Amino acid sequence: MAIVAMGVLALVAIGIDPDEGHASPHAVARATMAPGTDPKPSSASPTIKPRRPNVYTAISTRTLSPRVASIPPRVYVPNNYSNTVDVIDPKTFRIVRSFPVGIAPQHVTPGWNLRRLYVGNTYSNTLTVIDPRTARPIRTIRLPDPYNLYFTPNGRLAIDVAERLQTLFFYDPNTWRPRGSVRIPWSGPDHLDFSRNGRTLLISTEFAGQVVKVNIPKRRIVGSVHVGGSPVDVKLSADGSVFYVANQDRGGVSIVDPRAMKEIGFIPTGPGAHGFCVSRDGTELYVSNRLGGTISVIRFATNRVVATWRVGGSPDMLQVSADGRFLWASNRYDASVSVISTRTGRVVHTIAVGSEPHGITLFPQPGRFSIGHNGVYR
Repeated sequence: MAIVAMGVLALVAIGIDPDEGHASPHAVARATMAPGTDPKPSSASPTIKPRRPNVYTAISTRTLSPRVASIPPRVYVPNNYSNTVDVIDPKTFRIVRSFPVGIAPQHVTPGWNLRRLYVGNTYSNTLTVIDPRTARPIRTIRLPDPYNLYFTPNGRLAIDVAERLQTLFFYDPNTWRPRGSVRIPWSGPDHLDFSRNGRTLLISTEFAGQVVKVNIPKRRIVGSVHVGGSPVDVKLSADGSVFYVANQDRGGVSIVDPRAMKEIGFIPTGPGAHGFCVSRDGTELYVSNRLGGTISVIRFATNRVVATWRVGGSPDMLQVSADGRFLWASNRYDASVSVISTRTGRVVHTIAVGSEPHGITLFPQPGRFSIGHNGVYR
């Protein structure tokens, strides 16, 4: 790299996407130009490569997509033992509707195109489809064991994570016709996230301590790493170079290199580390420590815990408000939902819901599209 005249300062090396077979980024190019300087390259100065984008840039705004801007915001809470969904108005913090669904609803998942929400009823082998404009169920789709539901970043495939069947089932998300499957030979395939280019995914196996890499176009496993314990939620780093894996039994977060499929670091957070959510500005990762009654905040840039909030209860899955001010957490063993200030880490509201609330979602949210789970956007 070079130091360029006309006020350009200190460029450091920039990495390439690890799924393209090149080096992972460990630094980001930064340059400062003098006021009034023409930023276009000239024959007298070398071209400056742009700073590597944050994969969460699209969520780092309060602005909603025009497709969902008119939809009233609601928090949807699937109650695993009550077989119901509670609907909360986030402005009043009150339940405005509750309706029955199938047996053992696990997560409420926004569709890739943000038009529908899907409740995965694992023991009924069904999805309950919700129209978010009315917050009412409108249809039922039959799928095998839909513990978790994801959508590839290009929107072409839906992925049914059938935990008890140890299989990923692929579907056309428009017709729900089958498009292949991948058998996972470890117990408890659970949560996943996609590489930056969307060609591969990493999925945890909760009961086997394994993290598995799947090539999506080829529909086959291409790598795995044993992290031990009980790995649950999975999240791609902001720069796309590594994955974070929450581990309930180890009480922290593994950092996994997706090229070498090795654990290259571990961040202690608290007992029962379980769920993830990215902060509204895309710089931090919230981690729910379900058995410790705490939430840890990890800074992407340093991979360090910068805060631990003692919130009580049993925080499970998380969602952040569109303005970034509040974190919503389902309390799995306390039949409640907590609303937490992201400025102070204090619980500002507690709302009683049904039994064993799990994959809570707040909809709509900023983002171009949903990749599924309980509301993960890019």
